[in-house]
Amino acid sequence: MPSAELTPPQAAHWAARAGLPLPTERHAAVAATANHIHSVVAVLRELDFGDTPPASAYRAEQENHDAAV
Repeated sequence: MPSAELTPPQAAHWAARAGLPLPTERHAAVAATANHIHSVVAVLRELDFGDTPPASAYRAEQENHDAAV
């Protein structure tokens, strides 16, 4: 479901609600950054992880790497 991009005034509003007031000159940069992060996360949401076991099932094995000295 596509959503509208965050506008600079909305970024300022949500930052203030989170207790992080932003200087006016930062509103556009914060909105652009949030929109970029949202676009990256949207791509990840489209991935099918159906056959991927949960991280708790992963067991890292120690590999033996012989370095030539």
